[in-house]
Amino acid sequence: MDLRQLEYFVAVAEERNFTRAAERVHISQSGVSAQIRRLEQELGAELFDRSARAVTLTVAGEAALAHARAALASAEAVGRAVDEVTGLVRGRLTLGMVVGCTVTPLFDALAAFRTAHPGVDVLLREDDSDRLVEAVRDGSVDLALIGAAGALPDGLDALTIISERLVAAVPPTHPLAGRDRLALRDLTDHPVICMPRGTGLRAVLDQASAARDLRPSIALEAGAAESIADLAARGLGVAVLSASMAGAYADRLTALPLDDVDVPALLALVWKPAHHPAVRAFLTHARPAFGLTGTP
Repeated sequence: MDLRQLEYFVAVAEERNFTRAAERVHISQSGVSAQIRRLEQELGAELFDRSARAVTLTVAGEAALAHARAALASAEAVGRAVDEVTGLVRGRLTLGMVVGCTVTPLFDALAAFRTAHPGVDVLLREDDSDRLVEAVRDGSVDLALIGAAGALPDGLDALTIISERLVAAVPPTHPLAGRDRLALRDLTDHPVICMPRGTGLRAVLDQASAARDLRPSIALEAGAAESIADLAARGLGVAVLSASMAGAYADRLTALPLDDVDVPALLALVWKPAHHPAVRAFLTHARPAFGLTGTP
């Protein structure tokens, strides 16, 4: 077996689809399939169950996956050791991004990083925050932009980008628009429009509601703040957003602080403490892009 076969194996295991895996490793699907078959023949066992729409690992595949990842990591470590001496950054950086992210500075940092380090292949993966955290922990994602409620994940290094409290946002004609401030209980008589589960904003709303034994009526969910604002502006419910998000739509929505929701919604970059040079290099571009100071 060779490292290329292991790379294709890991790609298919993570993507659960031969076509997406082929796009990820930049070769044809038939090429990936052929290499996987050769690997299976050499190992004497099938690694994937191909009978369903989504490709899944067999028992043998599950047993092989951790070792394949470790072998690829060891191979990358050889290159990184040389890079540390020569000052070069190369290889691959897998960047995770919470679903619905429209944080422009992240894209600015990514563009600056690609310009400074053209030898690094960048993969961008969108998912909910909980799954991204687990992906950072298991090494399938190097660095991720996640949302969290009040506290960041244990055991990971982090750079907090935004820490804000929740607000309710309503159009001027809404019954709540004349209020100066609200409590979470005030929302229970109205349909609520918010982010989906797996985002920091939703985690704050769910935790605060559970602590008060409240069950807001979640009428609509959307992954982008603009969609939530547009729905609320049309009278379809009360938008729950962060203060800065709601401020961007002040021309059509009135933002009302939720006095009894003290836990802030966080947006942060997270990565494993033992990270490779590409992560450090990306952070040097992320800090100025987000207007932050200091060193990684």
